[in-house]
Amino acid sequence: MSQPIAVLSGPTWEEFSAQAASAIADNEVRGAIVRVGGGLGESGYPSDPTTLAAVLRKVESDGKPAVAVIDGPVSAAALEVCLACHHRIAADGPRTRIALWDILSGTMPGLGATQRLPRLAGVSRALTLLLDGQTLTAQQARDAGLVDALAPPEGVLDQARAWILSLEGKPPSQPWDAANFRIPGGAVGQFGPASAKLWERTLVLYPAPLAILSSVFEGCQVDFDNGLKIEARYYAGVRETPEARNLARLRQFRAELDRLSARPAGVPTVEFSKIGILGAGMMGSGIASVCAGAGLDVVLLDVTPDRAERGKAASVAVFDRQVARAQLSPASRDAAASRIHATAEFAGLRGCDVVIEAVFEDRAVKADVTQQTEAVTGSGIVFASNTSTLPITGLAAAWSRPGNFIGMHFFSPVDRMPLLEIIRGKQTSDECLAIALDLARKLRKTPIVVNDSRGFYTSRVFSTYLNEGMSMLLEGVAPALIENSGRMAGMPVGPLVLADEVSLDLLRSVRQQTRADLGDRYRPGATDRVLEVMIDQCGRHGRKARQGFYDYPDSGPKRLWPDLAKWYPGRAGQPTADELIRRFRWIQSLETLRCLEEGVLRDRRDADIGSVLGWGFCPALGGTIGHIQTLGTARFTEESIRLAGLHGERFTAPKLLQEMVFA
Repeated sequence: MSQPIAVLSGPTWEEFSAQAASAIADNEVRGAIVRVGGGLGESGYPSDPTTLAAVLRKVESDGKPAVAVIDGPVSAAALEVCLACHHRIAADGPRTRIALWDILSGTMPGLGATQRLPRLAGVSRALTLLLDGQTLTAQQARDAGLVDALAPPEGVLDQARAWILSLEGKPPSQPWDAANFRIPGGAVGQFGPASAKLWERTLVLYPAPLAILSSVFEGCQVDFDNGLKIEARYYAGVRETPEARNLARLRQFRAELDRLSARPAGVPTVEFSKIGILGAGMMGSGIASVCAGAGLDVVLLDVTPDRAERGKAASVAVFDRQVARAQLSPASRDAAASRIHATAEFAGLRGCDVVIEAVFEDRAVKADVTQQTEAVTGSGIVFASNTSTLPITGLAAAWSRPGNFIGMHFFSPVDRMPLLEIIRGKQTSDECLAIALDLARKLRKTPIVVNDSRGFYTSRVFSTYLNEGMSMLLEGVAPALIENSGRMAGMPVGPLVLADEVSLDLLRSVRQQTRADLGDRYRPGATDRVLEVMIDQCGRHGRKARQGFYDYPDSGPKRLWPDLAKWYPGRAGQPTADELIRRFRWIQSLETLRCLEEGVLRDRRDADIGSVLGWGFCPALGGTIGHIQTLGTARFTEESIRLAGLHGERFTAPKLLQEMVFA
């Protein structure tokens, strides 16, 4: 070729920077194609982005054309490299996924995106892209203005070369380097709505979103190079916050769990082909969808053919939603649906590698389906219960080989919730645990492994959040204050609406089963007292009945039930939101400590990841144990003593707290 074109795509940012610097310095090179996707596209930010940022500024201002070619998954750092190029072409295929900035991850752009995007697409669109954390297809990225053109995957490099050659040696430049450049749409008036939306979504619990907004606002008031300096200052500040350290630690913990760090050594890896699922309700159909989506044949069994078919239809509806979001092709949807076989006959379970029970939370019902399964499959396969509260060791009594019995607690909605809590019974074998972990990886779930106990880990600690909300209600705290404080504590929703979502009937059913199992040892709590009033006296059962702590009208948003004030009159002198926030956070961390002390939890990684992915404990706090580490044991202990004096022994810290040492 008479006009040589360099193709830049290093496995590391250091190598990429060296290639770019070499291409810029080489007089024979007339242009560069920056190829992102795969390894480079999914790389995180370099430890010090200053050098790479300077290289990118040189790339866009050197006078040689640079074209970004996106032909695979691309995350934020690699996308910033693309924005510094003069032209961007994306391969129009299923592999192209452009992940924007997750503002809840503890990071922000550090290579110029808060300055380039507003100047490229306007402030309003830039803020949406920077703060919403979407993942875009190639076509969506073109519509958003992130890429200039699409090409077939096999022709994307040829199209990039053709664009460079079409310039015929004319040096390109970025629009923001022109003397008369103005930001599209102007910058004034765009930040008020963005600030309000940011507050609603994050409640300013995370430093990165506010830093992004400030970087855009301040950077748009000055020239581009000074804007880059503003972004660099905010980037450095965000990286030093406790929240960023907590979130980075969570990413490390999750990566280790995804690598199956808890898998017993020496057990051969297992491959799967056929999975049986007992119960075609919400959980069973959800588990069926993720199994079929992972390429496994699924036998979905319920008491009647109609119920089994309705469960399959619910599974297929998951695939339909994925097609609508461009996450799945229609052909893949049809293939996945064909792998689900609905039946009411236990004989259909023959040949299954694993059977997962997802029936009603009743010990007798679970025992019955367990025994009917073994009569068909034999006891040599792994049998897993999806129970959320009932001890696995007791359930395993219905399976003649309890070493092959384990708990696999999925979370709803199964297709979107990434966590899988694996519960090891007293007799569960290493081989059985290894198989369960292998299946977790096959289903692309992050597994935590806990020992057997009533409620295990996630349900047990999650219930303390609900119970604390009920306690506040009994104390006369205003329901709206309870709900808002729950959100301000970092939880996804308040405890009262969460109880409605779970179903007040289900919450009581779990407690009734616990009472039956424990007998005289059962101690009723605030939740028992409130549920008795809400269900028996008020006839309110939760969202499914459109009447719980909230009303759910046919049109319009939900609203707190006005008559709550009659049943739970407010006290004079309401507590501060800060006091309620502390109660919500402390009660969950204290119960996690008890799980560690009792041996229910085996590893603090399981504690932190389980709390964040399982029920939404605030990630910026680092999880329930990360919360203690952030504050320090002395400060956490001091506050526990104060809360125990005011609210009772449930806030008394276990002895383990005094023995904890954090690196």
